[in-house]
Amino acid sequence: MNIPTLENEIVKLSPLTMENYKNLYAISSEKDLLQYSPSNISTLQALIEYVQTAIDLARKNEAVPFIILDKRTDRYAGSTRYMNIDWENKVLHIGATWIGRDFHGNGLNTAMKQLMLDYAFFKMNFEKVEFRIDERNIRSRKAVEKLGAKLEGILRKNVYLINGFKRNTCCYGILKEEWIKKSN
Repeated sequence: MNIPTLENEIVKLSPLTMENYKNLYAISSEKDLLQYSPSNISTLQALIEYVQTAIDLARKNEAVPFIILDKRTDRYAGSTRYMNIDWENKVLHIGATWIGRDFHGNGLNTAMKQLMLDYAFFKMNFEKVEFRIDERNIRSRKAVEKLGAKLEGILRKNVYLINGFKRNTCCYGILKEEWIKKSN
């Protein structure tokens, strides 16, 4: 799949590549940035491996990784992706999202997720988008609930984090018809 560029007045999502990932290194080393995630991006080598894995999944049509640019400040803010893409059943996840602290609470994440939901439902013709979030990550849970996603269940102790903690994962979903209704 060709990775699109998605853009509105607030944010620009471009394909994450081995050429542009270096713009994220300063953000990726922020302390506890991925405290709720099983991913490691805390060193340059870990970030390289993370990006290479995302690119490899994209080549197999299993992910669509993006680098996030805050257009208001003209600064790179983080990364996100479509992942766990189930083309047959028309379901995908939006995840692997991490945004530097300077960009929290300024509407960037909402603008980005709206772009991604619109593209998934109206250009890719998917019928459902899911989000998987650590049960303790209240900020992210509230953000997807604000978008209209519904809590569908909690997977108990299903993912190990880097520090050895085994998290409970909240499974949220939003259906195309729910997104259309919310968007109107």
